[in-house]
Amino acid sequence: MRYQPISNGFFRSNRENFTKQMSKNSFAVLYSNDMCPRNGDQYHPFRQNSDFFYLTGIEQEKSILLLAPACPNERLQKALFLLKTNEILEIWEGHKYTKEEATDTSGIKDVYWLDDFEASLKEVMSYFDNVYLNSNEYIKFFPDVETREIRLGKALQAQYPLHKYHRAAPLLAKQRLIKSRQEINLIKEACAITNKAFRRILEFTKPEVWEFEIEAEISHEFTRNRAGGHGYAPIIASGKSACVLHYTENDNVCHSGDLLLMDFGAEYANYTADLSRTIPVNGKFTPRQKELYNAVLRVMKEVKKLYVPGRTINDINNKANELIEIEMIRLGLFSEEDVRKQDEENPLFKKYFMHGTSHFMGLDVHDVGAKHEPLEPGMILTCEPGIYIPEENTGIRIENDILITDGDPIDLMADFPIEAEEIETLMDR
Repeated sequence: MRYQPISNGFFRSNRENFTKQMSKNSFAVLYSNDMCPRNGDQYHPFRQNSDFFYLTGIEQEKSILLLAPACPNERLQKALFLLKTNEILEIWEGHKYTKEEATDTSGIKDVYWLDDFEASLKEVMSYFDNVYLNSNEYIKFFPDVETREIRLGKALQAQYPLHKYHRAAPLLAKQRLIKSRQEINLIKEACAITNKAFRRILEFTKPEVWEFEIEAEISHEFTRNRAGGHGYAPIIASGKSACVLHYTENDNVCHSGDLLLMDFGAEYANYTADLSRTIPVNGKFTPRQKELYNAVLRVMKEVKKLYVPGRTINDINNKANELIEIEMIRLGLFSEEDVRKQDEENPLFKKYFMHGTSHFMGLDVHDVGAKHEPLEPGMILTCEPGIYIPEENTGIRIENDILITDGDPIDLMADFPIEAEEIETLMDR
């Protein structure tokens, strides 16, 4: 792996906390991700299932985790099943985990080859009535492709129809919401790498450069600093493209006089950073651009104060909407009279600010957690207000990652350039 080794005590602790939440007379089966087909005989780069990584640290396809803490057979209480390598496989695909390496990584001493899984599963099934299976329950995600955990989970239920099946996702979501010290440090490292990339871009960006050239500079900085890549598809959007919230083509020329909105984050040890910044392509904000930029920045600074225990994302979004509406009136996008006459179900500010201000982050850029969850110490969320004005060829978003504590929130990107004048000074180099 590119990243520095993680102590297997981290994964052991995660498994222990997970199994403590399971009901009596039960065990859990969790599956790694598939290798996702691309075209011909090619696959997309493999990225491990976040929950599977969280419980094992294993980054290999066709892996299975069995957790049965009350199993009479102690060798099946915590068992890992892996693809057995051979000479041909190693020639074509490279090294696969040995049993010893898997134990060192995961802290699981009982490691078997996949050929042993069916017999082991049948034995464990004979001892318990309840089975926990995992799935991705992110509420806004509706993939057309069936994941390996769903596919094999269905097969398992068909093979053993008399057992009772339960959802592992709520247990893991509850656990993953609160980041351990180890996880916070990994996210801090992802942020530090992202900071290096952003500062590199401030010196690189100039008129007539292509958006994909900027993306290449970011990718270069990520790779040379041990990141696994991007935590999500990077957005490098100049001019009017910045008004497309999930613009990822990154194939336009950046023109003098335009703003460049960038949304990117390094992934380190599968944990991601999430940064948004908007900069002037020619290194100098126009008076109107600076006015818009500072309006968004004022909202961000004020909303960050709400990132304290007991608040919710809904609270944060409501406050941000209230503040952004005031800024839009000041900017002349509409008047107080227009607001009094507006359709309350379709407020005017939504024409120029149509997304939420915060989401949880961690192993996934849009991590587990709900908008009504009361914030607790150890949670990490984004703060990302914006204004998008197609008729002015302008989109602005400013985003930092915030750690909830017992006291004041900690901005994990506090040392990133953010003031308009600071950005101009760094770009002038």
